[in-house]
Amino acid sequence: MTELDVAGLQRRLAEFAAARNWEQYHTPKNLVAALSVEASELVEIFQWLTPEQSAAVMTDPGTAHRVRDEVADVLAYLLQLCEVLGIDALEALSAKIDRNEERFPVPGDE
Repeated sequence: MTELDVAGLQRRLAEFAAARNWEQYHTPKNLVAALSVEASELVEIFQWLTPEQSAAVMTDPGTAHRVRDEVADVLAYLLQLCEVLGIDALEALSAKIDRNEERFPVPGDE
C-alpha cells in the first residue's frame, strides 16, 4: 500500500485548480456538493449488484477502472474541502477512531 502524502496531494490539487483559475469555485458549499455527486457516482457502480458481485467488482478491468476513478474523485474533493476549511484529515480520522473505540468497546472488554 502506498503511504498517503496528504499535504503533497493537496498541493497538487491546489496547483491544478490555480492553473485553471478554479479556486474561485472551490468554496466549502461547492466542494461538499461535488463530493456528494462523486460519492453518488461511486454508489451507482454498486447499486444493483448482489453482495457477491460487489465483492468481486475489482476483477473486471473496466469496472475496476471506474471504481478507482470515482474513489480518486471522492478523495480529491474531500482533500480540497479539508484544505479550504483548515482540517487535518488524518488527525480528524485518528480522533474519530479514538472516539469510536470509546463509544463501541470490544464485546467482553466493558
